[in-house]
Amino acid sequence: MRILVTGGAGFLGSHLCDRLIAEGHEVTVIDNLFTGRKQNIAHLLEHPRFEFVRHDVIDPFKFEVDQIYNLACPASPPHYQYNPIKTIKTSILGSINCLGLAKRVKARVFQASTSEVYGDPHVHPQPESYWGNVNPIGKRSCYDEGKRCAETLFFDYHREHKVDIRVVRIFNTYGPRMHESDGRVVSNFIVQALRGEDITIYGDGSQTRSFCYVDDLIEGWLRLMAQTETVGPMNLGNPTEFTMLQLAELTLKLVGGKSKIVHKPLPSDDPKQRRPDIALAQKVLKWEPKVPLEEGLQRTIAYFKPRV
Repeated sequence: MRILVTGGAGFLGSHLCDRLIAEGHEVTVIDNLFTGRKQNIAHLLEHPRFEFVRHDVIDPFKFEVDQIYNLACPASPPHYQYNPIKTIKTSILGSINCLGLAKRVKARVFQASTSEVYGDPHVHPQPESYWGNVNPIGKRSCYDEGKRCAETLFFDYHREHKVDIRVVRIFNTYGPRMHESDGRVVSNFIVQALRGEDITIYGDGSQTRSFCYVDDLIEGWLRLMAQTETVGPMNLGNPTEFTMLQLAELTLKLVGGKSKIVHKPLPSDDPKQRRPDIALAQKVLKWEPKVPLEEGLQRTIAYFKPRV
């Protein structure tokens, strides 16, 4: 197939491109390189079935394709809060442009949504039926509400124009090619430990996250796009929950060194719990994560070691 990947030079996008090329597809990436990096796809640039176009999804684009993966949007708090208006424009205008193209060429279109649509949840773990608890005017709202609005657009295009959509809600994912300064907890802890700096935990460290290794997530995406039983939204993530303190201690154990754990105040609107209910993915896709946290962290540490 001919497949368009917006945001394909990013952490997740570049891993998706690897899989799509390995499966024999023609892949076109558009990325404005705000948080994506050419080095993530450098190994693909000379491939005869791969094309990179530097372009911002806010501006219209035309391609003849069979599938579209819409991944374009900064996904870590420091990056999406750096220019919040640009972030929400990317989610909304980027979705409109992807959906318009999908409607015109009759392509199946995938939206990379997020567990952030659940906000600071009152329901735990979070099933797809939960509507969330989101602050619409906080510092994280440009991302949270932008992604919620993108889901609205996808389902309205599906209902009004019969556009063939798939919507996935991604929970914390980690692995090689994460940006070392993206402010996400796994990369933060690894980089701090490798540099021998204190490991920073916000709050008392009792807040929880569920960490899915990137290869597991991409497998779930491909299975969602290949089936016709549901359009989503579908949670994809690891249902095994860890506290921030457990993650910090495991990172220290694997990296070694003399870093100490220090505590700082919790940022506003930071969710206290985050864990997916993946019953739908298990039922429809026969999918669940395979890579244990310790093994995934070892692979990620090996990637970061020569880079920090």
